Amino acid sequence: MNPEVLLSLIIFAPAVGAFFLAFMDGRAVDQLRGFTLFTTIVTFGLSILLWVQFDSSVSGIQMAVELPWIPSWNIWYRLGVDGISLPLVLLTGLVSMLAAVASWSINRLHKGYFILFLLLESGMMGVFLALDFFLFYVFWEVMLLPMYFLIGIWGGPRKEYAAIKFFLFTLAGSILMLIAMLMLYFQTGGQEHSFNLIELARVASGTSEHLTQGLTPSMQITAFILLFIGFAIKMPVVPVHTWLPDAHVEAPTPISMILAGVLLKMGGYGIIRIAFPLCPWGTQAAAWVLVAIGAISIIYGAFAALAQTDFKRLVAYSSVSHMGYVLIGLAVWKMNEASQTVNADMWNMGISGAMFQMIAHGISSSGMFFMVGVIYDRVHHRNLNEFGGLTARMPLYSGLSAGIFFAGLGLPGLCGFIGEVFVVLSSWNFSHVLAVIAASGVILTAGYILWALQRVYLGPEYKGPHAEDITPISTREATVGAVLLALAIILGVFPNLLFSMMNASITELVTHMQTGYEHAAAAVQNLQAMR
Repeated sequence: MNPEVLLSLIIFAPAVGAFFLAFMDGRAVDQLRGFTLFTTIVTFGLSILLWVQFDSSVSGIQMAVELPWIPSWNIWYRLGVDGISLPLVLLTGLVSMLAAVASWSINRLHKGYFILFLLLESGMMGVFLALDFFLFYVFWEVMLLPMYFLIGIWGGPRKEYAAIKFFLFTLAGSILMLIAMLMLYFQTGGQEHSFNLIELARVASGTSEHLTQGLTPSMQITAFILLFIGFAIKMPVVPVHTWLPDAHVEAPTPISMILAGVLLKMGGYGIIRIAFPLCPWGTQAAAWVLVAIGAISIIYGAFAALAQTDFKRLVAYSSVSHMGYVLIGLAVWKMNEASQTVNADMWNMGISGAMFQMIAHGISSSGMFFMVGVIYDRVHHRNLNEFGGLTARMPLYSGLSAGIFFAGLGLPGLCGFIGEVFVVLSSWNFSHVLAVIAASGVILTAGYILWALQRVYLGPEYKGPHAEDITPISTREATVGAVLLALAIILGVFPNLLFSMMNASITELVTHMQTGYEHAAAAVQNLQAMR
């Protein structure tokens, strides 16, 4: 298939499906469910085809699409894929497909729900494939509204509060991103301005042949702060994480799966794709702060999870802790003051670990939220103090849950282990103290995961509320859980399936950041000489 057509199909196939859903009978629930699932299967199939056509030995952008969109402002419909974006495209297609299967539990306003669901998938795919900053921002905002309504209409008792809080936090981050975007547009290029992310990255490294003027080091720091806050809200990390537990607790199960599995990864992706390559000087200046925030997020999220009595809120706080590893891995950029060089191997390991952690967390957290939703649909509560003994009533469900929760715990042989180990190893070169703090998070994670498993699945047979409604896990539910557990095992045993896809692009990013830092350092020296 023509690459230009393939990328656009991956983005817009769900939106086209939503268009056709609008003309279907809203009372034909099975048809709505089936068509939505079919659309997500097609989209995932297209992402697999993209993987087949992808050349992992090429470090740069592949299958680029460049079409003029708003020529007067030099805004283009610009798409492309590399080893950093491809794993997230595959993750989005997979989680969306499984969430569509999980959406059988939605019991009202089916037509509106599935239309918004598919529009959300289009927005997410667009974020990971856009290479024009303006287009990226459009897809970022397109994703916001469907999620707001999916939480606010189909959520729990405090759905309006959670949806508004999610919207306001995300909108605040979007405004900061918009300011940084305009700064980059007007302050780079000289007479010609551009939203081209690849060209702006070349400007930052001093290698652009078309745009001659770049951001000064001080402006890079300002732009990086704005971009980082905007993306950190989406990750989220402490202290801009408070919207996440409320959104997760109130969201319906399939939307919690997407929120944890995909949306949180947009923050990390934005930092890698935009904040880092466009502001290398700002990245280095903020490295210590970023690693410290990551370490704080790991410990805070773990302790908060230990304190929860709501099963779903516990899993939500675990996401705050796990995304702290992502931030640490991304930021372990330690300069040698004497030689002004970076330990490229360690930083490469850190970014690789952060990327692996994002994919692994996308699989394990989606599975954990789904498993919480399975039992909630039966007993209609999430109080950990009222559970116990589910293994006797639901052995298959309990076995799948244990495997998925162990993946989140970071058990060797499962996907959660690889990313955490790579991040901790790379952080040791950066700071021994912060590395020890990050490593201690593994112990706390084991604490809240094992305690949750004990309270929910072990002990005497469940006699709590709605015990009479407990039925064995259905084939549909078991399929979702089994797929996620199988992937957790496959990535845990064969991590190079993912690393081989990412290595070339991550190596190029590290090289670019070093070049960009040297370019900015030379500019600082020139300014000092002039004074």
